[in-house]
Amino acid sequence: MLKADEIKQRLPKLLLRLEEICRSIKIEDKIKELEALSKQCESQDLWNDPEHARKIMGDKAQIEKLVSEINSIKNGLHGAEELLELAVELGDENELTALETELDNYDNRLEILWTSTLLTGKHDEEDAIINIHAGAGGVDAMDWAQMLLRMYLRYCEAHGYKTTILDLQDDTEAGIKSASILVEGSRAYGYLRSEKGIHRLVRISPFNAAGKRQTSFASVMVIPQIELSEDVKIAEDDLRIDVYRSSGSGGQHVNTTESAVRITHIPTGIVVSCQNEKSQRQNKELALKVLKSRLMELKEQEKKESIEELKGDYSQITWGSQIRSYVFQPYTMVKDHRNGYEEGNVDKVMDGQIDGFIQAQLKFEARKEA
Repeated sequence: MLKADEIKQRLPKLLLRLEEICRSIKIEDKIKELEALSKQCESQDLWNDPEHARKIMGDKAQIEKLVSEINSIKNGLHGAEELLELAVELGDENELTALETELDNYDNRLEILWTSTLLTGKHDEEDAIINIHAGAGGVDAMDWAQMLLRMYLRYCEAHGYKTTILDLQDDTEAGIKSASILVEGSRAYGYLRSEKGIHRLVRISPFNAAGKRQTSFASVMVIPQIELSEDVKIAEDDLRIDVYRSSGSGGQHVNTTESAVRITHIPTGIVVSCQNEKSQRQNKELALKVLKSRLMELKEQEKKESIEELKGDYSQITWGSQIRSYVFQPYTMVKDHRNGYEEGNVDKVMDGQIDGFIQAQLKFEARKEA
């Protein structure tokens, strides 16, 4: 039975890959960390500091998910060995075909696990801040920025990340001018950092009465939410703080008081804003956190001489600078121009299923560094 022989050859290779992945991510250390986090969760004092408690709970959930996935694959592969013996004994071709499909599924799941071993950057374990800005393309660009916001929110939801919209600037006609999202969860920055760049949309515009194709652009900036460091010191004289009335959706108090905060760091020109919280004080604290993360990132760019250099691809949100194109008409395709990876189901991608693109870019970066 040729099919049975092929399965016999695949099974030990898949088990070996799983063992290699477990060694790479130091699964035993992860299990010990999970035990420690579980003990912290049992403490009666845990919620005295809600922000710290949420981080503990989030880290625990992510490690539980990782350990559960590894155990599920391990048990499934061992179970497949037993099913293979039974299928061969009975000469059941249908069972062998089902086993082949099952092994393909385990192969894909191992690929996702293996990708996680590539997250070795200094801040890959941190939470992430995503900033989305509409670029060239008028109303279509505003609509495109909103579509990207939804895509990332759906991705985060599917991966168990907590999201907080820090700032949202609606357009008067459609879509959004900009948005800032805090993404909290294990390795959020490590996975999302590959989304940094210009994203290009090609479609028949719903805002064009002539039904012509429209090309529009939006920028995505991703920075780590770095734990505050003594190295990042901000002088009060370097800050311009403006308060204003929040826009967009929100409670009556949010929209009728000047609770939103915009902070400008005068020496670098970095501007951050937050309008998510009800109180001006809370928004100011969140905005300062984001600003310090931006300044820490700037500080670590040793070869960058100015904030203009740091912006790089963001200076022109237009033709020739895109990292990825999303084509809706006359055909459907999403293509990453950095590594060549592409998918034909654009609806699936816009629904947040961007793991293939993230994995492809992480592998591409790993090959470049090798």
